[in-house]
Formats: sequence, C-alpha cells, structure tokens
Amino acid sequence: MASPALRQEIENGGFITAPGVFELISALIADRMGFKALYVTGYGTVASALGLPDAGLATYSQMIERIGRIAEMTKTPIIADADTGYGGLLNVRHTVRGYEQAGVTAIQIEDQEFPKKCGHTPDRRVIPIADMVRKIKVASDSRSSSDFLVIARTDARTGKGLDEAIRRGVAYAEAGADIIFVESPESENEMAEIGRQIGKPLLANMVNGGRTPMLPGDRLQALGFSIAIYPAVGFLAAGEALRQVYTDLQKNGATTGVVPMYSFSEFNKLIGFEDVWEFERRYAE
Repeated sequence: MASPALRQEIENGGFITAPGVFELISALIADRMGFKALYVTGYGTVASALGLPDAGLATYSQMIERIGRIAEMTKTPIIADADTGYGGLLNVRHTVRGYEQAGVTAIQIEDQEFPKKCGHTPDRRVIPIADMVRKIKVASDSRSSSDFLVIARTDARTGKGLDEAIRRGVAYAEAGADIIFVESPESENEMAEIGRQIGKPLLANMVNGGRTPMLPGDRLQALGFSIAIYPAVGFLAAGEALRQVYTDLQKNGATTGVVPMYSFSEFNKLIGFEDVWEFERRYAE
C-alpha cells in the first residue's frame, strides 16, 4: 500500500529530500537514516541489474521485480522511476497497478519517445503533448488510492526550450498529475520560472555532474519545489569507492585501509544476520 506520509508532507508545506537507491544494499542503508522518501533510480537500477545504460532496455517485468523487492524490504516511502510507462495506454494502466501493488508510493512517468534516454544525456525526443496527457489521465484513473502519487515528467526543455517544457508541465498538472517534474533546467533562473508558472508541487532532479545546478534544499523550497531527488549520488559514490579499493588491492596485494569500509560486524547487522543467529539459537538441538 502507498504511504500517506508523502502526500501529507507535501500538503503541509514540507520539503522532501530523497536519495537515490539502486539495489538492496543502498536501499537498506538509506532506509535506516530517516529520509522522508527514497528514490529508486532507473539509471542506477538498470546499471546494477543489467550492466547496461538507461536507454529503454529494461522491461517492466525486470524493473517491477527489482522495485518490488526494495519496497518490501524498506519502510520509507518509495518514489520509483517508470520510464514512459513501458508502452501505450494499456501498458500505463498495468504499470500503475503493478507499482501500487508492489508498495510504491509515487510513480514517475515521462513524455519521451520510446526508447527513452537518461534525462541528462543528449538527443532526447518527446511525444506529442496530447499523448502524454492521455497517459496521465490513465495513470490517475488506474490507481486505487489517492495516496499513490503520479509524477509527470517532461523532457522537453533540452530539445524544445523552457517555454515548451513549462507549457507541458501546466498541461500535465491539469490532466491530473500530483507532482510535476521538468527535467534538466539549465539555470537557477529557469528553475525560478518553473516555480512561478506551474501551480502544482514540483520535483527537482539533482544529478551530480548533470545539466541542472546543484542547489541546497532550502533554496529549492524557496523557488517553489517540494521534492529533490538525488538519483546518482549512491551509485557514483559506490562506484568510486569500489574503484579505489580494487586499485588498492591490485597495487598492494592487500587492502591497506586507504579506503573507508563498512565494518563486517555492522554489515552483518544491516543484512539481517542477527535474526538468523537468534533463530539458530532458539531451535538448536
């Protein structure tokens, strides 16, 4: 079931910082840290599960299996990437119902042509606005609870300009989206304009090394945003840590402590071994 906490936080004027999680280790760590939401990133999930780029290559079945497991193993409300809805209107209905049943609280659907691409890479193309409006209406009608939020993302800014992106954001809000996500604005002034013109809760995508300026949460809230997602922070940090520790091992024939690591005992707790050991004690012969 979708958590009502996310909707309530937005309605109460709060600000939500959602770190990107991409598999169960990142999800379990973030879940214990008190965030108001976690963001299941399509880029990171596809990279970690398939070793492939976020270019429309993962199927609904592959994504829902991964996302559902993350939702099952965590308590924090989940915002999950659903690309273009994985097809046409019937696919969108199936996707919304599947994500909601899996325990997701907010689903993100974008207006790119299939196959989609990562929102901070070039050559993205968008579908006609009327087609996306229909997708949003189907998504809104297909959920069983108003606590399950529909996030409508437009990728029009890069190829068609800010005015078209805002026009789409307004149309998507009118079609029933709960939250509007204008992907990859390229300056703080553009973000302010989005905040002025779109009368719905807004989501900012803070991608390390991406097109959009990295702003602190209080500044984003002042510009009119309700949610900031950080999809890449987890897998970029993990990737660099792995590169460094593997280099250390290769160079020195052992790990020298140059790279900070989770303690083995604490990791055992994180992953649930304490429950296993208690079970074994209870039922030992």
